[in-house]
Amino acid sequence: MTELAPNTVPEQVQAQPKRHLPVGTIIAYTLILGLLGLLGWRLVKVNSGQVDSGMAPDFTITSFEDETITLSELRGQVVIINFWASWCPPCREEAPYLEATWRKYKDQGVVFIGVDYADAESKALAYLDEFDITYFNGPDIGTRISQRYNMDGVPETYYIAKNGELRGVKIGPLVPPELDQKIDELLAEPYSGD
Repeated sequence: MTELAPNTVPEQVQAQPKRHLPVGTIIAYTLILGLLGLLGWRLVKVNSGQVDSGMAPDFTITSFEDETITLSELRGQVVIINFWASWCPPCREEAPYLEATWRKYKDQGVVFIGVDYADAESKALAYLDEFDITYFNGPDIGTRISQRYNMDGVPETYYIAKNGELRGVKIGPLVPPELDQKIDELLAEPYSGD
């Protein structure tokens, strides 16, 4: 047996140098955790469904003709918001009905807002021309409006009462006479101007 001098530690027991994770490993773990967090947030958002009650989320949108509209400034009018895209077959199915309904109600305190989702401007303009759509339409730049409404896909139509409250959402293409019926209901609601 070897005797040790006082206060000495054998070489095998001496403190090992601290090991540090390589910077690349730290970055990889950080990216993985960030991605998992983002996926979890998106999953919660998708499972929460569309916004269909309460005050309608406010937004400002600029049309393809460079006109601007802000939802909260339309109080006192019934507002129909339709999310669409030129590449969407069900949107094409409902386009003639939307335009005909707009023309029927446009002088009765009803505003239609078309929100073009994830589309090329040239294709969106060709779509509007093809269906002779005359109500307000603009692109959803950065999908900021569709995110506020937690939109799931196109077409989706949101019904907004004169006081700015949501009165429901239609997922999928509109068919006659459902939009007319909903507009008639909303027009019949009293509005105090508060």
